[in-house]
Amino acid sequence: MLTRWSACRASGDVFQYETRVRRADGQYLWFLHRNVPQWDDQGNIVMWYGSSIEIDDRKRAEEELKKAFDEIKTLRDQLHKENLVLKEEIDQASMFEEIVGASDAIKQVLAVLCKVAPTDSTVLITGETGTGKELAARAIHKRSRRARNAFVAVNCAAIPPSLIASELFGHEKGAFTGATQRRSGRFEVADGGTIFLDEVGDLPAETQIALLRVLQERELERVGGTHAVAIDVRVIAATNRDLEAAVEAGSFRRDLFYRLNVFPIRMPSLHERVEDIPLLVAYLAQRYAGKMGKKINAIDKRTLELFQTYHWPGNVRELQNVIERAVILSEGATLAVDENWLPRTSPRPAPSGAALAALADQEKEMIENALTQSRGRVSGPLGAAARLGIPRSTLESRIKSLNINKHRFQSA
Repeated sequence: MLTRWSACRASGDVFQYETRVRRADGQYLWFLHRNVPQWDDQGNIVMWYGSSIEIDDRKRAEEELKKAFDEIKTLRDQLHKENLVLKEEIDQASMFEEIVGASDAIKQVLAVLCKVAPTDSTVLITGETGTGKELAARAIHKRSRRARNAFVAVNCAAIPPSLIASELFGHEKGAFTGATQRRSGRFEVADGGTIFLDEVGDLPAETQIALLRVLQERELERVGGTHAVAIDVRVIAATNRDLEAAVEAGSFRRDLFYRLNVFPIRMPSLHERVEDIPLLVAYLAQRYAGKMGKKINAIDKRTLELFQTYHWPGNVRELQNVIERAVILSEGATLAVDENWLPRTSPRPAPSGAALAALADQEKEMIENALTQSRGRVSGPLGAAARLGIPRSTLESRIKSLNINKHRFQSA
């Protein structure tokens, strides 16, 4: 203080400072002290004028404002830390791109993806619609030695049967009406990289033969062409159909199935990993909110409970759609959905032990009758699975659970 006063006296600058003053009643108040110099005609300081103004109210307001800013900074830092923790949780739970989860079911999938990604093995990904089969395929590609090259996705069910061969393998000029020039197919575009054949079970028979040659010989012929074109492409296929049943029914080639099924991966449905729903909701809410310029900081508790009790027939894709819709309609920082968005079935009373035993006996009898009629055969158009109208894998599981010896029906 004295140093500043000496400097102001020497320079003639206004000397101003704030201090607390104790009144006679013992109360301390803040004052602003101001000293202004007066100059004579020769430019010399001849006098200093001083004033003192009480600023206690202003200082209190400044202190409260500073305290409020400190609280805001603390909350901001806390929110930043929480966001970092949430991102870390998502990163730790998601080893592959947008495949988010920490359940045992998804961990098993991620473990096998880790092992197969660096190889060039053909992969067949199965699972219900909306379980993320293409995400798994892209994750495999990005962690392979082909990651710098193309990833070409083809939905085999979306291309008319008459055009699928041309789309996949290309065509020569004049191969058919409208083929005015040579055109490379998806396999040639993916050369050096990965091709993802989604819904491969819908390929027509003639295209299955051509695909089998590509897998066996690593070469193709364009439609209307006579020369083989060598290619270096990793094939990842996916389907929500039971290809083994399709093989037994004659709609899918057995040799092609074996070529595709080198490394099978089954994507679990969402109802098989309910514990992943909170992580998925947080991740998707952040993603869609970021795209729309909104901020979602919390998930309504009732909404989360609703999500965890819903059966999700459309799996993660259905969850994505619901979250996107909720973010669009949200007006605050808390995500909530209307219960009517998700169709509910009326709850049924839990069966008693005796009722469960009766149901198991009834199920066992139905399966044994079907096995008797099919002479112990489970798969195929005349097998027990087809007679019962359920997938072969499901029937095999129930036979094992009910301790049924299917071999004793083979001689019946």
